[in-house]
Amino acid sequence: MKKILLVFGTRPEAIKMCPMAQALRTDSRFQPIVCVTAQHRQMLDQILDLFAIKPEYDLNLMLPGQTLAGLTSRIIDSVTPVLKEVRPDAILVQGDTTTTFASALAAFYENVPIGHLEAGLRTGDIRAPFPEEMNRVLTTRIASWHFAATPRNRETLLAEGVPSENVFVTGNSVIDALLQVRDRIQRGECSSETAALMARFQKPYILVTGHRRESFGTGFESICQAIRALAVKHPELDVVYPVHLNPNVQEPVRRILSGLPNVQLIEPLSYEPFVALMCRSKFILTDSGGVQEEAPSLGKPVLVMRDKTERQEGLNGGVRLVGTDAARILSESEKLIADADHYRRMAEAINPYGDGQTCSRIADLLAQKLGA
Repeated sequence: MKKILLVFGTRPEAIKMCPMAQALRTDSRFQPIVCVTAQHRQMLDQILDLFAIKPEYDLNLMLPGQTLAGLTSRIIDSVTPVLKEVRPDAILVQGDTTTTFASALAAFYENVPIGHLEAGLRTGDIRAPFPEEMNRVLTTRIASWHFAATPRNRETLLAEGVPSENVFVTGNSVIDALLQVRDRIQRGECSSETAALMARFQKPYILVTGHRRESFGTGFESICQAIRALAVKHPELDVVYPVHLNPNVQEPVRRILSGLPNVQLIEPLSYEPFVALMCRSKFILTDSGGVQEEAPSLGKPVLVMRDKTERQEGLNGGVRLVGTDAARILSESEKLIADADHYRRMAEAINPYGDGQTCSRIADLLAQKLGA
């Protein structure tokens, strides 16, 4: 039985790693051990509860006002003793967070093989998204095995010189998580929080999420102005916006969007009620990478309010890149509202990011590589 240490710390990582931990726990070839840095404390705990994952190690590393440099050094210093104690056969990290890179670096220093989920994403600009693009590039350089979501991601890694025998197209485990939660909701097994939220919103609505730091300032002001114009022009539609707690998000959102009768500014949501909101929405305005991957599996068109995206596969299918320009956001939203054929084409696009079997594929690949 091979020991696999899974390290993650943020809500997006947890959504994509908890199904992986579940898959390994039901596989007699592996002994999975979960270590969390708690880079997102409250939001992380919500996901752990949803998927019934109890970490063997909870490092609880976040401090008020902590810098990226401070967090990086604390992760390396704290994950290293875990590696020494567990002595895993491999470590799994996911995506592009500070936890991802720093944990991979700690494992590299301890000569532990590193498996990188969601490998090969790139914008080509090390400042956008910041610091995620550099985190994913550096993690690639030290990872042993690269689990790419799509053939395009694989080609990116090969072009960077990663040996082909170490790159595997597996899909993205976020679809495993999404379909598991969607099915639970459809069976009526959802939480009281989810049921209450669904009862609250009866009108058709547009779902909005926005929090990327590269948009803070002028870009985020423009996003808010576009949402305001959309809400004023279409009183028949609600706009539902779970507002991120970052003050750089809260201030412009509250200043520009408060007081509109059809704009519902709500608290950030845990994953299950957010999936339920996606399922019931008309379409989604977002700057989230995860939503770009998830929404096409639910048949929901997505307008991405970023100037660049590392998730190119969905563009011109169920996803459109619209930037932060208010006029462009408004015009693309109008197409989805007014043009039924355009809406149908986007809603029916095939999701390129997975089929819900990613975790089982990665488990089989780990068994092959480790001789389990």
